[in-house]
Amino acid sequence: MILLIRHGQTAANRDALLVGRIDPPLTELGEAQAERLGARLQGSNPSFILSSPLSRARQTADAIAVSTGLTVKTEDRLIEMNYGEWDGMPIADVPIDVWRQWRSDPDFKPPGGESLHDVSSRVGSLMGELLLSDDLAIVVSHVSPIKAALTWALGAPDQMVWRMFIDVASISSIGMRQGAPCMLGFNETAHLR
Repeated sequence: MILLIRHGQTAANRDALLVGRIDPPLTELGEAQAERLGARLQGSNPSFILSSPLSRARQTADAIAVSTGLTVKTEDRLIEMNYGEWDGMPIADVPIDVWRQWRSDPDFKPPGGESLHDVSSRVGSLMGELLLSDDLAIVVSHVSPIKAALTWALGAPDQMVWRMFIDVASISSIGMRQGAPCMLGFNETAHLR
């Protein structure tokens, strides 16, 4: 089974910016959320923790590592989507016709960025590798890779990522049932209350 953890809050998330490869740290609230994730996952007996190399994910993974006694390994395929020239731009500044095109075309790329199809390909390859084992893996990443992992597990088209909401510091999970990947949990946040 794979537990997909979205990192805690950053100022850029709070302010509704497109946050790809820019690397803001967690806010004070984000740090508290990461600690709550660690407390929630204590005793879950994971085999390992993988994290995106970006600091917001690493900070979250490190808090989980304290509770589980494991060491965090970074995995480049878990990095957030590259928004190119749009990285750090307010989401509200993306013109509506561009949003429509982006939502309907998985090969659409922001200027200098990567496509949803590219994200789905790299994340799907990692999920397939992880599910070959019976180990419990904790994977700390970002909104787009987590959505890509869930659509991969469901066998859904890449564009389905636009129909999901994944909160900061949430837990989703995928596993194997009858020899096929499936979604076991989605956007769990009870540990934050």
